[in-house]
Amino acid sequence: MEATKIIIIGAGGHAAELRDYINHNNAVRPNATIQVVGFIDDNEMNYHHYQFPEPFLGTIGDHKIRKDVSYLMGIANLEFRKPIIESFKKQGGKFIGFIHPTVILSPSAVIGEGVVISHNASVGPKVTIGNFNMLNSRCTIGHDSVIGNYNFISPQVAISGNTHIGDENLLGTNSCTLPGITIGNNNKIAAGMVVFKPVGNGETVIHRFKERLVIRTHE
Repeated sequence: MEATKIIIIGAGGHAAELRDYINHNNAVRPNATIQVVGFIDDNEMNYHHYQFPEPFLGTIGDHKIRKDVSYLMGIANLEFRKPIIESFKKQGGKFIGFIHPTVILSPSAVIGEGVVISHNASVGPKVTIGNFNMLNSRCTIGHDSVIGNYNFISPQVAISGNTHIGDENLLGTNSCTLPGITIGNNNKIAAGMVVFKPVGNGETVIHRFKERLVIRTHE
């Protein structure tokens, strides 16, 4: 079977992780291999830092959309992801998603366009995930949860069942939700936060107080 040809948008750390994922994919899925044609990035130093085996194809701004390949979004920053994707799509660019071979994905889950799900993640029954979401390594999405578009779910985030998340949210590493929580749009949830009540729009949820407790026992 002919390999799927892609260009990765971005050549920084997130793109480097995707490139490693693709290596693993090609090793374990010989009938669904992916061929990376090259990388585009407005900062060429990113490309040289990671020493990718495929060529640097120029800047994002100067790139001429190709119809013979699909594009994979390799930029993690939410500020840049959506404008670039929308610009490429208006010019006829085709996008592809990627689901790592180690993902546990329920057959009843619905996955949108351009979604990337990293290694050892879990997506439960009747989950709906919208377009161009990034689900990082070891995150879990509980049953019947609904996730909108352009969200960044950091490593080891635990989204409990029946959680509803809107668009363009950032959930920090090791954050979690209680079951049935609703999170609106354009929010930032700090690393390690437990979201136990609804979050509106444009909010930042952080720890107000940090306390270290040391208990010593005496013999």
